[in-house]
Amino acid sequence: MLASHRSLRLAAYAILAAILYLPGLGRPALWEPDEGRYAEIAREMVVSGDYVTPRDNFELYFEKPPLVYWAEAAAIKIFGVNEFAVRLPAALFSIGQVVITAALAEAMLGTTAGLLAALALALSPLFFSLARFATLDPALAFFLTAALAAFYAASREDTFATRSARKLMLTSSAMLALGTLAKGPVALLLGVAIVFIWFASERRIAEIRRIPLIWCALIYFTIVAPWFVVMELRNPGFLNFFFIHEHLQRYVSSNEHGWGPWFFIPIVIGGTWPWIFFAPLGWSSMRRDDGSESSGAPSAIHQHRSAASFLAIWFIVIFVFFSIPRSKLGTYILPALPPLAIFAGYGLSRLSSIAASSRRRLLAGFGIANLIFALASLIFFEAALRKINPAFSLDGFLVSLAIAGGAVLMYALGREVTRLPYAIGAIALAMLATIPLTNRARAHASSISTYRNLAHIVQPNLARDCILGSYRHYIQSLPFYTGWRETRVLYWGELSEVSPATQVKSPFIIGSDARLGQVWSSGVCMILIANARDLPALRSTLNPPPVILGFEGKKFALYNGGGKP
Repeated sequence: MLASHRSLRLAAYAILAAILYLPGLGRPALWEPDEGRYAEIAREMVVSGDYVTPRDNFELYFEKPPLVYWAEAAAIKIFGVNEFAVRLPAALFSIGQVVITAALAEAMLGTTAGLLAALALALSPLFFSLARFATLDPALAFFLTAALAAFYAASREDTFATRSARKLMLTSSAMLALGTLAKGPVALLLGVAIVFIWFASERRIAEIRRIPLIWCALIYFTIVAPWFVVMELRNPGFLNFFFIHEHLQRYVSSNEHGWGPWFFIPIVIGGTWPWIFFAPLGWSSMRRDDGSESSGAPSAIHQHRSAASFLAIWFIVIFVFFSIPRSKLGTYILPALPPLAIFAGYGLSRLSSIAASSRRRLLAGFGIANLIFALASLIFFEAALRKINPAFSLDGFLVSLAIAGGAVLMYALGREVTRLPYAIGAIALAMLATIPLTNRARAHASSISTYRNLAHIVQPNLARDCILGSYRHYIQSLPFYTGWRETRVLYWGELSEVSPATQVKSPFIIGSDARLGQVWSSGVCMILIANARDLPALRSTLNPPPVILGFEGKKFALYNGGGKP
């Protein structure tokens, strides 16, 4: 395909990614706690008309900046209060990231590598899952990828002083600013660290002074500063909480999600399988100077080596940065996936250039690795998830069958160089086949972390002035589904971190079983969501005895018979 058709190719990648991510986007219930939290914050912005101060359950929520909330609120205004609206921004950011990754791979390595990099990223299990999940990480990943792609394009100019290079650097700064508004200063920190380390590795530190740093800083702060300033003026102490407590202290001392430094190794391997298998081939090919879709001239050879260093530093910086603290989640690694996808795409594009015997050994190893991976998946589904839902056994078997079948087909077809496109297509089709299976698995797991059905049970019974309470927990999505503020009983959680001294006085917190008993017996309508393990104690202490309206998973809706539901 001619280089002049680049825009058409990128548009095609966007359309294909949209076909992957958008159908059925709103079908699953909101997953607790993240999807429920971010959906409710966006809904409350729409309801209150306050798009400056984020609130969760109508209580101050200062942990994250607002850009994703704004995007979700805009979708809610257009599509209504539903799951599709709150997941749409993540899907769109993911589609954009596929396109930018393809464009960057093309610029580095040619059109074939661009196509295969887009394929590897779009069909990576972790990336696909988060493209259909309402969280902040797809936005951060998109803006950081865009910023680094713009910087790399600028770095290929003769000098950063050219007009086009300056525009690209200002674009990069704007993307880092939007990334900061999406998830915080981590966007700037990671972007600057990757660029600086790459400059040092290329012995180009002196070129930093040619970057229009003053203009870049001006663009960055012009975009970022207004929201932070207004927030501090409206909520004194916000800046200290946001930057010191939520980011610095959490990074250096939090054990909220305590994991060791090895945590992201299985996340990266499993989350990018099977494409990561070909990433080492892509890396070594770039370093060995055997260029693709180029003349093999010294300048092209140097560019491939430089690109390999840039991509490797990109991945390593993000991997190491998020591996250091004990507090981490698997979603944090999402911005590190594009360089792996580009390595994998280039490795796949180079299969036809290696010796037939080496290619057959490589594909045999790929087949064996996939069979092992399929067996591990089957054991995981059977041993770890069968207790949750027996249907997981069938899901695990079908996923394993698809992965193993794709690997066998790739080996059989890939032995002949003329059939390599069909071999790559076979593994892509195998990954496509797992998509409905993973969607089924998500539906089967809904009983452990979604409460849409429980909210629908509760909704018709909520009369005026009725109290909707949650006992020793907080269901993030309950206000989103019911439109009702949730009273927390014997549970403070993260909503109390902003100003604990004032939160204790809130009428929407019941701090003792004795106070719960008083409210329950006061004659005011009350519906209490409780875990199954707490039912015996509540039945023996609450008067009048609770009436069970319904349940979902391990949570029950109890009604006191007060008011006129």
